[in-house]
Amino acid sequence: MTRIQGTTRLAGVIGWPLDHSLSPAMHNAVYQELGLDWVYVPLAVQDEGGLRSLVTAIRSLPFVGFNITMPYKEEILELCDEVAMAASMAGAVNTVHCTSDGRLIGYNTDGRGLLESLSTDASFDPSGKSVVLLGAGGAAAGAFVALILAKCARITVVNRSLERAEELLDRMAPRAGGIDLDAVTQEEAEDVVGAADLVINATPVGMNPEAESPVPVEWLTEGQVVLDMVYGTAVPTRLVTGGREAGAHVLDGLGMLVAQGATAVDIWNADAQVRTPRETMRAAAQRELAVRNGSEVSG
Repeated sequence: MTRIQGTTRLAGVIGWPLDHSLSPAMHNAVYQELGLDWVYVPLAVQDEGGLRSLVTAIRSLPFVGFNITMPYKEEILELCDEVAMAASMAGAVNTVHCTSDGRLIGYNTDGRGLLESLSTDASFDPSGKSVVLLGAGGAAAGAFVALILAKCARITVVNRSLERAEELLDRMAPRAGGIDLDAVTQEEAEDVVGAADLVINATPVGMNPEAESPVPVEWLTEGQVVLDMVYGTAVPTRLVTGGREAGAHVLDGLGMLVAQGATAVDIWNADAQVRTPRETMRAAAQRELAVRNGSEVSG
């Protein structure tokens, strides 16, 4: 159990709502293993005014850093003193480092978490590959930046609103180098989905257990890698089950969640030059999910 004392420093996650978050369980478990005198707490704020007030207060409190989740990943940008390149490109921050001199440095670790999960959990390297990205919001933007840095060959954004997909492409195109970029609506996506090496769901579709897949699962093909960023549902999403039925290598979003969270700790604890143990955070997340879902988990 985490011991809280006068020297304990703070970390946390800001968002609304936060009752679903696995981050406190993951972070507190790994702080204990690393011997860090830190504690991680949920920081639920209902509106942008609350966000601004909280960030002002954080500057005066012993925070090592904090994470940002929906719906504030874009709003936090202007509240940071400095923003790293990937976060600036994505237009979204999910991790803030509170430096010893009182500055707030914004990062986006979602993209790094995505690439780490693909490598660790699927032995997949996007370099030179064709990727379909479902969605055009903040999560999709973070993934898009990572895919550019990974030098994939083609990125096709599939979204209900073609205009929003094209806006994302226009924002990313100046940094995309020779990558082939395209945007299509869901109705036009069958051929590109079927031909892709990697299909990523960056929409919230699937969080509701009654929801259908963001694209028809009949379009998925054997040998593809399919990553659904949705995680923690009591039953697998329709995209996950459909991908498995098609013979694809399927990942849910838990590995990405663990990797982006561990990368945040790597940033906050950089002086220790110790890589944050991902397996500890994953095991803690799985235990928490098991409790919520009324099941048991080994390990």
